[in-house]
Amino acid sequence: MASTLTTTDMTGAPLSETLAEAIQHGEVFTHRWVVEAILDLVGYTSDRDLAQFHIVEPACGSGAFLGPIAERLSASCRLHGRSIGEAVDAVSAYDLLPRNVDSSRDLVMRRLVEDGWSGSDARKLATAWIHQGDYLLQEEPGRNADYVVGNPPYIRLEDVPADRMKAYRSACAVMGGRSDVYIGFYEIGLRSLKPGGILGFICADRWMRNQYGSKLRDFVSRSYSVDLVLSMHDVDAFQEQVSAYPAISIIRNGPQGTAVVADTTKEFGPSEVGEFQAWVSASGERQISRNSFHAARLPHWFTGADSWPAGSPARLAMLEDLGDRFGLLEDSTTGTRVGIGVATGADKVFLTQSAGVVESERLLRMAMVRDTTSGSLDWSGTYLVNPWDADGNLVDLAQYPKLAEYFDRHSEVLRKRYVAVKQPSRWYKTIDKVDPRLAGQPKLLFPDMKLTIHPVLDPGRLYPHHNLYFIVSDSWDMRVLGGILLSRVAEAFVEAYAVKMRGGTLRFQAQYLRRIRVPSPGDISPEDQDALASAFDDRDVDAATTAALRVYGLAELPD
Repeated sequence: MASTLTTTDMTGAPLSETLAEAIQHGEVFTHRWVVEAILDLVGYTSDRDLAQFHIVEPACGSGAFLGPIAERLSASCRLHGRSIGEAVDAVSAYDLLPRNVDSSRDLVMRRLVEDGWSGSDARKLATAWIHQGDYLLQEEPGRNADYVVGNPPYIRLEDVPADRMKAYRSACAVMGGRSDVYIGFYEIGLRSLKPGGILGFICADRWMRNQYGSKLRDFVSRSYSVDLVLSMHDVDAFQEQVSAYPAISIIRNGPQGTAVVADTTKEFGPSEVGEFQAWVSASGERQISRNSFHAARLPHWFTGADSWPAGSPARLAMLEDLGDRFGLLEDSTTGTRVGIGVATGADKVFLTQSAGVVESERLLRMAMVRDTTSGSLDWSGTYLVNPWDADGNLVDLAQYPKLAEYFDRHSEVLRKRYVAVKQPSRWYKTIDKVDPRLAGQPKLLFPDMKLTIHPVLDPGRLYPHHNLYFIVSDSWDMRVLGGILLSRVAEAFVEAYAVKMRGGTLRFQAQYLRRIRVPSPGDISPEDQDALASAFDDRDVDAATTAALRVYGLAELPD
């Protein structure tokens, strides 16, 4: 079938069979009720004088969006006493495949003729509105769009021929890593908006959390307002079943204002979307919960290139509230720092349970993940064969004959490591430099992977292995902080941001621990300090959560 699709794009370049086939596989057609909802949410309604506005559909397919657009524009022209010919500049639509362009033009012509306009006017408008070409590679669109709406294609960038992939990356600065092509549609669409213009897409929401979406998140945060995100993962939004994790996102060219976040169940459909839209428009209740959807209003959206949180609307509203009222866990004013244990690059060499293998002063007692299992630190007898001195320099092997002999015996393994190939004269270094002062500091240790948050106190005896993350502080009583971090309130931050592995296992990495918000140590009453410390000592998650709710000023922890 792809062999019949040899043609050119709007730049004149041949449209390869490979790309044409990828586009076919990437096409996912949207149900009419979803299209109508997006047009309503962006404000493209027939009571407005739509001929004065410019709407863009970047990947029109067979016309799922263009049919309702044409109908609304036609009704608007009649309502405002205009001829349909006055709307010749009101629509711009694009598609790479000629058959889609033909189908969309035929659809628009039928809709306009059915609404009483002449065949010649309908043909003229369909030709003027719908273009065969690559939206991502069009000439600089300028800021001429009042609306950009659609369902961008789902095509992995690696499925695109190398020359066109290079052109896409050149045209779309935010299209990084193993990006999906839809990332470029967001960027070009947003860049084309006039001040106050609105983009409304139904598309996979993975860009809000995955690495390849980081540049787009930063781009949106700096210049645009995320007005609404409606997750529809279990909703029958498309004409065929796809595993796309879709969401409707409404993004405006303007300063960030309040935002609506909503989630749906499989019961959400044409009958339920009206109630949701009415709630959005009413701007009254802060939250709404129905069998088919749950929604909340946030004072603003989340910012920055880092992953945006996931969770129920009520949970996200809570996190946004806590983010406005409390500071981050890692804080220079309290001397609180989050870090990771030492990576050696050769654990079989650098880790030992034999106390006599090298000079005693070259051994550093190590905390391993298995030492934290019980909730108390139970040292299993593992040492680091430590090549670093107290000042952070590599030791002179000539001064430590047993250490020199030990490393020489394992030199083949050590010298093959990348870190040793890069620095041959420092072939016996660990990947990370060891700061021996850390071993003597009280700290909370966190296993990298765990079903629930699991802080364990080291009073200052061991040095953490790289599968453990740690928190040290100049201001906190570590038992009080441990109580807060044992609570489900703290866990909620990690759940919202962290990668969840198979079986529900969470990653308690530094970047996620740093997302946790905490009260100032001095703002916690003595009674609550005692309650948190006792809950931590007893490993009582319920008691820790009850005390944490009080110090955070929360009545409950939303699901």
